Amino acid sequence: MPFVNIRIVKEVIADDPASKKADIARKVTSAIVDATGLGNDDVWVVFEEVNARDWYVGKTDVETLRKG
Repeated sequence: MPFVNIRIVKEVIADDPASKKADIARKVTSAIVDATGLGNDDVWVVFEEVNARDWYVGKTDVETLRKG
């Protein structure tokens, strides 16, 4: 049973988190089902939302990177 853990910067989906998560989960599940032949109910998708100020690329947080 595939388990997909998606960590995403919270602000990326802030305007409509439920719909965006559902869309991402549907597409990821579809890709795994297509590749493996498993059923939709065999694929688990979990989201972890991380604030931009808590996600770092090297030594700089994403919030700072986005501010330029």
